[in-house]
Amino acid sequence: MTPAAVRRPRAYVRVHGPDAADFLQRMVSNDVLAAESCEALLLTAKGRVIAPLVVWRRGEDDFLLLTEPELGDVVARHLTRMRLAAKCAIEREEHSSTIVFGGEGGIPNADYGVPAVEVLDADVDATGDADELERLRIEAGTPRWGSEIDDRILPAEAGLDERAISFDKGCYPGQEPIARLRYRGHVNRRLRVLDVAGATPGDEVLQGDKAVGRVTSTVPGVALAFVRTEVPDDAELTVADAPARLRR
Repeated sequence: MTPAAVRRPRAYVRVHGPDAADFLQRMVSNDVLAAESCEALLLTAKGRVIAPLVVWRRGEDDFLLLTEPELGDVVARHLTRMRLAAKCAIEREEHSSTIVFGGEGGIPNADYGVPAVEVLDADVDATGDADELERLRIEAGTPRWGSEIDDRILPAEAGLDERAISFDKGCYPGQEPIARLRYRGHVNRRLRVLDVAGATPGDEVLQGDKAVGRVTSTVPGVALAFVRTEVPDDAELTVADAPARLRR
């Protein structure tokens, strides 16, 4: 059963000033001007992930970036270094985030496979815990920094090209390799949801005797794993000597 509300650890970075919108539009992977909020990535020039973000436009020249707790300083330092002559200020803020399932009026959140919003500094009783949130995340196939996302992962491998990248906006760091992969290449592995008992992160996914993937996150009965793209959906797989099945 889906809980009504769960606390969600975050770090927050404010970008504000007359050039804030233009600066962020040139820095992150998604179109920050298309809607009040969006998912986005801060990328290296080679298209590797520095940090996943939620970008919330609080006002005409006022944006709040939501990221993982351990990445707040990373995001603030990187943007400050890249700001150059842009007329905007970059600073950390302190807030609290709650995921409210079936709620309205917050920042839309697609991480958990069911309608949800993220609300800041709200007087809401948390009815669920981190374990419940983690199960929903894994079952929804949503990658997380430190488990499925790091500076070695291509965004397309983790499905982030479908939710955090605009292929229509102007230039940003990492755009060329991201576009080249989409239009001229392909990834060799993708993040998949596995039904499996007893798996632990780091376990190999085997098809017969051949390693075709590796587990990244688990809760009892289900796991996330990067699996080679040539593995068919109905393949007979094993993880830690237990049978495993790809969810379609």
